[in-house]
Amino acid sequence: MKNTVNERMYALGSKRSEIRELFEYGKKRIAEVGAENVFDFSIGNPSVPAPDCVKEALTELVMNGDPVALHGYTSAQGDAAVRKACADYINKTHGMNCTADDFYMTCGAAASLTVSLNALSTENAEVIVLAPYFPEYKVFITQAGMKCVEVKCSEEDFQVDFAAFEAALNENTKAVIINSPNNPSGAVFSEETIKKLAAILEKAEEKYGKDIFIIADEPYRELVYDAETVVPFIPNFYANTLVCYSFSKSLSLPGERIGYILVPPAVKAHNEVYFAVCGAGRALGFVCAPALFQKIVPMCIGKTADLSVYKKNRDILCSALTEYGYRVVKPDGAFYLFVKALEDDARAFCEKAKAHDLLIVASDSFGFPGYVRISYCVSTQMIERSLPAFEALAKEYK
Repeated sequence: MKNTVNERMYALGSKRSEIRELFEYGKKRIAEVGAENVFDFSIGNPSVPAPDCVKEALTELVMNGDPVALHGYTSAQGDAAVRKACADYINKTHGMNCTADDFYMTCGAAASLTVSLNALSTENAEVIVLAPYFPEYKVFITQAGMKCVEVKCSEEDFQVDFAAFEAALNENTKAVIINSPNNPSGAVFSEETIKKLAAILEKAEEKYGKDIFIIADEPYRELVYDAETVVPFIPNFYANTLVCYSFSKSLSLPGERIGYILVPPAVKAHNEVYFAVCGAGRALGFVCAPALFQKIVPMCIGKTADLSVYKKNRDILCSALTEYGYRVVKPDGAFYLFVKALEDDARAFCEKAKAHDLLIVASDSFGFPGYVRISYCVSTQMIERSLPAFEALAKEYK
């Protein structure tokens, strides 16, 4: 293999992520014992259909749109009318003053993150991630030529541990990734948390004489289940914020890969950052996000799939697992439970769960050992069928 391929790329490609490995194992078990006997909580794949507006928009576009333009190239940064629709929605919803030229359409959240990180990458730069965090952050950060610095959140409520966060800041800090609602904990950072975080970063910018960015990874922004839960829009609290958004979760379109990067007008070096985003998109080959699904955005922006299903699933699982003796911090958003494993070794715990055909993900790769992630974006019927297995697993530890 030496001098034939990139060894780091080979390592990434020859071994799937733990989540994908478990997902593939689940498909194998389904073939062996039947789908009704396998309880696959491994992957964050929305289980409710896209809202009707998606079907209506696609039908309208396909039946009545220009058949050439419909599938043709858009501008490199995205169709101007689509970007304007995104700006209008953000301005109305969050009180901003964005324009179409603050948006860059992307192939989903992963492209939003990788483009943003490459746009900001400089020599010796470091990016702070707040654990637990989505494991691919480390892959994206490293590939962009920067160092990934983990800061663990409070185990009590998964809010920011500010003492640990301040200790991690230094002259090389370039950005911090904020994911709220969070994958895997479901935690929503409160307005108080965001304000305090912003104050710390503003102080650090002044101390080190440099711009430090928040990269707000927001595919779950709309996925909250209680009326009192508010997801702060971070650009309203901190100027140097890039918003990475995807319609994958809100509209149940994970396979269509459509999202955007917002470089808000308040970003201090706005034009430089926006053009760097455009350049990173070009260098990574991400120009012109999927045209058809760009064009559905103006017809569907602000809509969501039926979130009541996820709320019901959350409440059933939280109640049952707590009754069985698991430690569960009830999530405010997203569609994941982050549950304390019943032994120190979370991977060993997950292997024991497999004996009950419970497929849950160990937390080690999320930077927070000792827990498991349970994705409850599955059918309610599967959750109800799985409860005896969760109870039997818990009894093994009593």
